[in-house]
Amino acid sequence: MLSFGRAFALPGVEISTRAVELVGRSTVLDMLGLFTLDWPRLYGWFRNPASFTEADFQKLKETGVRIFHPAVNPREADARAAALQWTADWNRLLDGQPTRFRRVESPADLTPGPAERRLGLLIGFQDSTHFRTVDDVALFHRLGQRVSQLTYNARNRLGSGCQDPHNGGLTDFGAQVVGAMNRVGMAVDVSHCGDRTSLDAVAASSRPVLITHSNCRALVRHPRCKSDAVIRAVAKGGGVMGITVVPAFVRQPGPASLADVLDHFEHVARLVGVEHVGIGSDTDVDAVNPATRRVRPLYAVAGLTLSRRIFALTEGLLRRGWSDDHITLALGGNFERALGEIWRAPMSPAAAGPLVGAKS
Repeated sequence: MLSFGRAFALPGVEISTRAVELVGRSTVLDMLGLFTLDWPRLYGWFRNPASFTEADFQKLKETGVRIFHPAVNPREADARAAALQWTADWNRLLDGQPTRFRRVESPADLTPGPAERRLGLLIGFQDSTHFRTVDDVALFHRLGQRVSQLTYNARNRLGSGCQDPHNGGLTDFGAQVVGAMNRVGMAVDVSHCGDRTSLDAVAASSRPVLITHSNCRALVRHPRCKSDAVIRAVAKGGGVMGITVVPAFVRQPGPASLADVLDHFEHVARLVGVEHVGIGSDTDVDAVNPATRRVRPLYAVAGLTLSRRIFALTEGLLRRGWSDDHITLALGGNFERALGEIWRAPMSPAAAGPLVGAKS
């Protein structure tokens, strides 16, 4: 396991002792951090939690991430059944590995003690099509879900995804779901939502809204990146935006670099304040293709070794003049604060506001 407090080198960047120590004393929260992109391997862990070994655990531990949010988009025809199965699978792994993982589902779970060896796991989804009725929100909350992205890229019953050419807003059903999420204490995520749906969701929500994993459209003209207007609205409501390291959202045209990733952190910080930026890598530990044993081209960022991305990002921000306190906020403190506000004691229906109030 990586020894916190000791400098080391990565291709293209020297990681200082200060950066390593800063990661070691921070609760690093990756708001889209996958365990693996090798899906057969993941399903094997689900079927038999005992097959998750100490070596597998150490590989995750050495990233510096202390809380993972490995959200997916259920693409099966029956999204509700798929989400129920996915939630049951994660719960089975959590129950089968109690010495290595812990559930993250309340504000207290966001601040592990210094002696806590286990990694935190936060259950969420990158689409809300599994909410067939408003009552499903409470059901999935009871099963452990704490974050739900309203739409994936396309349009669904709640609103428009970022690739919907009509850029529609939040529907009446979407507004009802947002109200239900507010009441039970489930985070509203608009990472893949279109602009109008994102802005409508912020207006409809009485709690902070999150962008768990996206980048800045001011730097990269891609529909998955967020406009300054959306970033401002999310920040005004107390939300946080996690920066992804996926090259397509980091730089276009040309190859992406660590410096380009850092530019997105700095853009958000200048636009709305350092209190509203975090990490949502949108990758697994190393993005290595098990067949070729090489980093998948879709995830290759020059100067950024993905398995050590937290350390490289920390070093990069230090070199750009960020203070230790500001970096600690970006590493996890900001998401910790926002999630704590979202997950606090359930609200009464009156306190949560009206169930409808957005256009379909």
